[in-house]
Amino acid sequence: MKNVRIIPPKPKENKKLRVAAYCRVSTSGPEQMRSLEIQISAYKKMIKSHPNWLFAGVFYDIESGLRRSGRKSLDKLLRRAEKGKIDYIITKSISRVSRDTLEVLKIVRFLRERGINMHFENEKLDSIEADKEFEITLRGMLAQDESRNISENIQWGIQRKFEKGEIYTKYKNFMGYTCVDGEIVIVPDQAEVVRKIFDLYLHGLSLGQIKAYLESQGIKTATGKDDWNVKTIRDMLKNEKYKGDTMLQKTFTEDFMTGKKRRNDGQRNKYYVKDSHPAIVSAEVFDKVQEEMAKRSRVISNEDGTVEISGSKYNGKYLLGNLLVCGDCGASYRRRTERGKVVWRCATRIEKGKEACPHSPTLDEGRVQDTLSTAVCPNGVYDEGIIRNEVDKIQVFDASILVICKNGSQEESSF
Repeated sequence: MKNVRIIPPKPKENKKLRVAAYCRVSTSGPEQMRSLEIQISAYKKMIKSHPNWLFAGVFYDIESGLRRSGRKSLDKLLRRAEKGKIDYIITKSISRVSRDTLEVLKIVRFLRERGINMHFENEKLDSIEADKEFEITLRGMLAQDESRNISENIQWGIQRKFEKGEIYTKYKNFMGYTCVDGEIVIVPDQAEVVRKIFDLYLHGLSLGQIKAYLESQGIKTATGKDDWNVKTIRDMLKNEKYKGDTMLQKTFTEDFMTGKKRRNDGQRNKYYVKDSHPAIVSAEVFDKVQEEMAKRSRVISNEDGTVEISGSKYNGKYLLGNLLVCGDCGASYRRRTERGKVVWRCATRIEKGKEACPHSPTLDEGRVQDTLSTAVCPNGVYDEGIIRNEVDKIQVFDASILVICKNGSQEESSF
């Protein structure tokens, strides 16, 4: 007969719990920061005064509750929990952890798998209890829906302001302008820099040459940096605000959950406000620059190596040769084979040397095709027919390319 001996379970040791707290506020405004200070102080006092608890820290973030990105302290808290350094977590409410229902569930289940409880004070709920998951989910959905309503109300208010022609007047680091008492005013010394950039471009200098001039003169950017970016210069030359007008709703937030902005290519109304603020350059100068930029974008290189302005497309042997345009000097790119590798290089740089166009990069053909496959082709496979039908041009800058489609949409990719 089998001899069975019962081994009773070991009684749990009466260990002190390592307890942490998590706090979050959405903005760094005075009232919210005061609230955060009070929460941190209260949790420290609560945890340290409990006889069976060990203080494991108070973690806090100043970020939106809709998105996980930027929530460094929450990530740190969960990493410490994963390493077994925390036994119990206290937080004010479900919405403080996240206003994304799915994210709340992920965190709750992550902690429960490790035997760690998160206590939500306002709701009086403990995440360790599996039967409370439905209620936590429901409360999370309510918090998410509240955020949706807030977002919709804000968007409605913004639209009404656009319709009235009310422009944004809290710009930071806007070369040539600053904001005083809700009004956009000109900064005289910066305005001279802006006028100089427009003047240099109309006198034939490329974006790269303008960059070199500004740096050689010790002129700093709007953020106080010594190095200028050709893309920044290009954007300044295209910004209608410098002639005293404002285009409203150039971008829009597509999804309140992600908060990502999209270029408005006709999905929403745009509002053009003339004479919305003092101009730095005349409308005539601004319009001449736009004409010059359009002219330079039509520069192509022929098979014999000459460069000319053309109103037609697809003149060259290779499709990319009529799409790739140097964002520095405006010349097209030319195909070359070097060490068995196919690359594309600015025609000006090939013909006149690096000094004539020092900031134009050499592009690997395969890499350009991969970028176009992702940005343009529906199935992710490079299709020259689709590229020909969809893409108007591809501007090449020192560290990125800007794919401009015929429908007006744009997508920038870094190297």
